[in-house]
Amino acid sequence: MSHRKFILSFPWSRYSKKLIHKIENPRHGGIFSHEEARERGMRLVIGKQGDPEDGNVVGLYLLIDESDGVIADAKFQAFGQSALFGAAEAACEVLIRKNYDQARRLTADLIDKQVRDKNDVSAFPEETYTHLNLVLDAIEQAAEQCLDIPFAEAYVPTPLEAKGEYGEGYPGWNLLSREQKIAVIEEVIATEIRPYIELDAGGVQIVDLINDRELIIAYEGACTSCHSATGATLNAIQEILRAKVDKNLLIVPDASFLSNS
Repeated sequence: MSHRKFILSFPWSRYSKKLIHKIENPRHGGIFSHEEARERGMRLVIGKQGDPEDGNVVGLYLLIDESDGVIADAKFQAFGQSALFGAAEAACEVLIRKNYDQARRLTADLIDKQVRDKNDVSAFPEETYTHLNLVLDAIEQAAEQCLDIPFAEAYVPTPLEAKGEYGEGYPGWNLLSREQKIAVIEEVIATEIRPYIELDAGGVQIVDLINDRELIIAYEGACTSCHSATGATLNAIQEILRAKVDKNLLIVPDASFLSNS
């Protein structure tokens, strides 16, 4: 059965253009061998989900840096509907440079946002959600093989129970060191903010944290010339960080990184 037949048998017309492009031009298809992992000084972990009899199987191959648990590279193999290929490709893009704890908190919504044409229009039709879940289950299975790997000293995971509870922020925030506070903020930016900004060719980085309250950020790429960088985008960043970190945070963009045009 050809790849083309799979494409034509699914709701191709309701995929986003970005998703179609990823399916037709995958950059992360393939596998890593244990020998390749050893040559690169990495641990190879593999997560496989699905059943050939059901027509959908996916395997994720992750190279993990054993010094800090960061995913250095990712590849996948898939058999099944085109949505599975697109979900696996998008997931690999998001996973690289995240650690395995962050990988375990990847959601179907974040994978979908990675390949949306418009922020308010889903890339995957509703009937493809089972394919997204197969990929997430494969990630979880791979991450469970890394639990003995320590994180970087500054890494403090954002607790799942704090998600969506506006104003409660990060438990024990005031007891953390300055370095840990910056690490918590960086974690939230990396998982909740940066992936979405990168969809529009922009970026955001931490410049400084002053008096544990005033966070100076620098915009990158398209954000430096975008009017919303000091308006709607800035407000959204501040709202997310106040909800998930500390309600007293004040987010200030470094004007030297903004274009005057």
